[in-house]
Amino acid sequence: MGFSEKKAIVVGAGPAGLTAAYELLKKTEIVPVIFEATSAIGGISQTVKYKGNRMDIGGHRFFSKSDVVMQWWSNVMPMQGALSMDDILLDKRHKVLNDGGPDPETVDRVMLYRDRVSRIFFLRKFFDYPISIKYSAFANMGLWRTVCAGCGYLYAGMFRRTERSLEDFYINRFGRPLYELFFEDYTEKLWGVHPSKLGADWGSQRVKGLSVFAVLKDALTKPFRKRGVAQKGVETSLIEQFVYPKYGPGQLWELVAEDVKGMGGKVELNSEVVHVNIEDDRVVSVDVRGDDGAVENVACDYLLSTMPIKDLVAAIRGIEVPQEVKEVAENLPYRDFITVGLLLDRMKIKNETKMRTFAERVPDTWIYIQERDVRLGRLQVFNNWSPYMVKDYKNSIFVGLEYFCNEGDDMWQMSDEEFISMAVDELVKIDIIERSAVLDATRLRVKKAYPAYYGSYYEFDKVRSFLDGIVNLFCLGRNGQHRYNNMDHSMMTAMVAVDSIVCGVTDKSSVWNVNTETEYHETKTR
Repeated sequence: MGFSEKKAIVVGAGPAGLTAAYELLKKTEIVPVIFEATSAIGGISQTVKYKGNRMDIGGHRFFSKSDVVMQWWSNVMPMQGALSMDDILLDKRHKVLNDGGPDPETVDRVMLYRDRVSRIFFLRKFFDYPISIKYSAFANMGLWRTVCAGCGYLYAGMFRRTERSLEDFYINRFGRPLYELFFEDYTEKLWGVHPSKLGADWGSQRVKGLSVFAVLKDALTKPFRKRGVAQKGVETSLIEQFVYPKYGPGQLWELVAEDVKGMGGKVELNSEVVHVNIEDDRVVSVDVRGDDGAVENVACDYLLSTMPIKDLVAAIRGIEVPQEVKEVAENLPYRDFITVGLLLDRMKIKNETKMRTFAERVPDTWIYIQERDVRLGRLQVFNNWSPYMVKDYKNSIFVGLEYFCNEGDDMWQMSDEEFISMAVDELVKIDIIERSAVLDATRLRVKKAYPAYYGSYYEFDKVRSFLDGIVNLFCLGRNGQHRYNNMDHSMMTAMVAVDSIVCGVTDKSSVWNVNTETEYHETKTR
């Protein structure tokens, strides 16, 4: 196909970058070289190890309505108890116990079937998330709140707002009382900006099918649906099953990195791309700074970038970047992330449903903390993602406390000791743990975890138009497109980009349109 001896530089060893390298090796003769600025594989989908315990940064359900992505994952890691991928995609079976598939007790390269349980913790009580139409929800809200919620929903249905903001988006679908109870404060914790200042397009991308009507429809159709991970007719926020690597998401991406190297590609860690050199509207090379500080120039035929857009634009050399493009890119907003891993011998909150072998433990994979008197945003229970994430899962519980912040703010600047102490104090304050239950703790900070939808984001088309003019540059993934993609959509941007290279297509629209155009929506398959 004329691809011999060509080289593609891939910036970043997260899901999009690794998928791009893997697909290039499968479909072309182009040799991919991945440059990863950190020492970790997986980007925000990495798994951090701490004294034999593992932390999932952000929580990653492996679920997609794309058969291609589901098959791709299955090729890397066989799924527990599955005779074939066709059985899964056709919903012929859903088995938690093994029957013909890898046994996770003896095999490490395996995906586990998991039941999704995530709830909102508010008023020191649990509410289902997404909001359910159950007696317990009404009882926890109380009669007056329930009446107000019902009236607010009816009013919103009769008098729809023009959706100029995320606040408008939520009120149209839930009514103002439910919005104020379950969405307003958490959204502001996440983004550091009130929902009235955020764009409605974030909601249309992330929770486009979620509403009171969708919840009612789900409740009515649920008894007639087959169980399984192939839930194509279900709104993504309402799915109940997913698969998950035995040792967390980083395990899968570490295996992909090894496969890439085994097929002839390269993965270079601690290698930061500092300059992107352009000639005649094409990337001809990149300058890479290694762990020792030395800078090396590396020639390439293609550049597939997952680096933050603001860093990519700042790195460009050889052509003049318009001032307005520089300004938009430089001011693109991001939200940073801090997580605290706490090892506990017990939790004060108990399992009300008795769904697990360890009956007293809450069954949640994560819990949204809606309480207004703490800064904590979300709580993960790693035991429930996979018991193999916790060294002594029978006698201890490993949880992750998630805080959303901006690099350089007061939370970011706190010492590890101060921050961990604050985090423990907050869990004690809202009656989730007792201080004496804490056995050990660690803290981790992640930069640019969430591309944000406000400020100069609304002039992003200027940046995209400029970057699209660089013929052999493809922008991929969450930070590479400044879009809050799910993991599968980040992977699909890489798949579409490689298909474009194979077909000689220089129009980047199909790459940018993943998760925006109908053919890529979560209700369809790729």
